Amino acid sequence: MINKQTLKFLKELKVNNSKEWLDENREKYDFAKNDILTLTEQLITAVSDFDKTILNAYLDPKKCITRLNRDLRFAKDKTPYKTDYYIVLNRDGKNSPSAFYFLHIEPDNCFVRGGVYNPQPEQLKKIRQEIDYAFDEWTAIIKDKLFKKTFPSGINNSGVLSRTPKEFDEENKASEFLKMKGFYTMEKLTDKEILSEDTFKKISSYFKTTKPLVDFLNKAIEND
Repeated sequence: MINKQTLKFLKELKVNNSKEWLDENREKYDFAKNDILTLTEQLITAVSDFDKTILNAYLDPKKCITRLNRDLRFAKDKTPYKTDYYIVLNRDGKNSPSAFYFLHIEPDNCFVRGGVYNPQPEQLKKIRQEIDYAFDEWTAIIKDKLFKKTFPSGINNSGVLSRTPKEFDEENKASEFLKMKGFYTMEKLTDKEILSEDTFKKISSYFKTTKPLVDFLNKAIEND
């Protein structure tokens, strides 16, 4: 799994977020980046075993992780570097609107996620329509015993409307989900877990259990 030196580097970078410090600690940065890339490659292989869209995407690990440099053009915070890494496994590339598998690595704030976080209006409309049209299928996914056991928090969202969207009846049986602006699973991992070799299997299991949700969302997004 992740080497403890990678988490240590991120902790130190948070306290010493400057180009001067990073230049002086370039070896630590290179080690951490290579550690993350190795994990990314391993996750691509693991997910490819149960999701052929990832297998057939021939993902480049370097294009599945964050860049350390922050975009400062419109930022009030001018610290130059991010102090976390995230890994995105998306069949259509990291920045596509498709549903994805996600691992966030940050000291005291590691978590796994799967689905869509903040879809654009066009994709959001399609997802809501699919949930309404195929609500029995949606319900079967989120009420599956393994899904509920793995993700006790259920479907997370990046915001909720106060009312059901106007194109749907207020009494729609899917109203709870039609109000959501994002649809994803999310579970925390402790630093101890992220450093444990056993956690790789756990993360792979999280992703495998999320696959039906990812498939449902991608089917919706693909609809014309």
